[in-house]
Amino acid sequence: MAGQDEQAVEAAAHESTDLVHQVADALAAGTPETAAALVKGLPAPDLADLIELLDPDERIALIQALGPAFDYEVLSELEEGVRDQLSEALPNELLAKAVTELETDDAAYILENLEQSDKDDILSQLPMSERVALERNFEYPEETAGRLMQADLVAVAPYWTVGQVIDHARETDDLPDTFSEVFVVDPAFRVLGSVELSRLLRSKRDVPVSEIMDPDLHVVRATEDQEEVARKFERYDLYSAPVVDANERLVGIITVDDVVEVIQSEADEDMMALGGVGDESLADSVIQTSQSRVPWLVVNLGTAVLASFVIKMFDATIEQMVALAVLMPIVASMGGNAGTQTMTVTVRALATSKLGAANAPRIITRESVVGLINGLVLSVLMAGVVFLWFGSGKLGAVIGGAMIVNLLAAALAGILIPLALDRLHLDPAPASGVFVTMVTDCVGFFAFLGLATLFLV
Repeated sequence: MAGQDEQAVEAAAHESTDLVHQVADALAAGTPETAAALVKGLPAPDLADLIELLDPDERIALIQALGPAFDYEVLSELEEGVRDQLSEALPNELLAKAVTELETDDAAYILENLEQSDKDDILSQLPMSERVALERNFEYPEETAGRLMQADLVAVAPYWTVGQVIDHARETDDLPDTFSEVFVVDPAFRVLGSVELSRLLRSKRDVPVSEIMDPDLHVVRATEDQEEVARKFERYDLYSAPVVDANERLVGIITVDDVVEVIQSEADEDMMALGGVGDESLADSVIQTSQSRVPWLVVNLGTAVLASFVIKMFDATIEQMVALAVLMPIVASMGGNAGTQTMTVTVRALATSKLGAANAPRIITRESVVGLINGLVLSVLMAGVVFLWFGSGKLGAVIGGAMIVNLLAAALAGILIPLALDRLHLDPAPASGVFVTMVTDCVGFFAFLGLATLFLV
């Protein structure tokens, strides 16, 4: 069964690649209507994937070829870098139409990185209600609940009956196209509770909604970080949550589909940061990509020079015993790998709030013991290899001792450095790797060459 699934995935990927080539060829041949016909009927996520695979000029040409048939939902499905590139290139009139078709949070994604003059021009073309809702979103910082929320929701008074709510939903034109619950609010628009549609439809028409509402809500503040919102959804298995402002007034709603995107985005961000590549995408230019990667490479260069200074301290020892130069990289490499393992687990635990002051001592102790055990195991293996390779028991003992010291140092660095950065309110993901590598290189070289100087020379 697994083999069939893999074959199906490969076939779909092959078909997608063929379609991309066909669309690109049609655009290059000057027949945009053919390209439009090829993608007709594609779901918005699939069309978004196809657009991302095209060259920048081809993306614009395809959207222009589709004309009124272009599904604006595609813009919300695009990777951020591609979406920004299209937002800059497409005419403001088209973006204004897209904004009116999309939910508030998706519309905000399209406009947030535009020049202020373009943003103002697009907002001026919107109906007043939609403009006010979008401007409210922009009042909140990026990556907060206020920027993530949808402004469209259904709110009713507690004294309304089920029948009134149903009639209101049927007769009112400016309600959201889809919704799964109705919020109950007081005259100041503070949330009192919510009613799921399933319960609403199964209740008699003359029952007040105050009798069937659920008062136990997990309310989200508009200024709350989106990562905290995602954790709240995960912890309490939420499908949606009301968003309130500083005065506790209901201003929007966050749904689980928005949170899934946040989780994916944060996971990608952490993974990229651990690799020292920052906020980078495949849509970036050569210059942008280089600018994203150079800073941490410069820091890495500095730590590598520091490790070289450690080696320089023992140059006389290395000259007397060439085998040390052969074995040095092994000690540093094993320490680096072990440190990366601990660091990865630590950074992820910090990102998900699984590691804090309450359990930090226990986890530090655990990682230290693990580092010590791993060092003992690897030291025995490496000592045996060195003895067979160079015929020297002392050299095997030296590298074994250095391995124990460095793996213990790697375990401590892998957890203490991210914890320290987090305590200083710095993101541990991008910075930890550089400093952990510096520790394992310097400690590894110093331990190995220092022991060699004491016992072999």
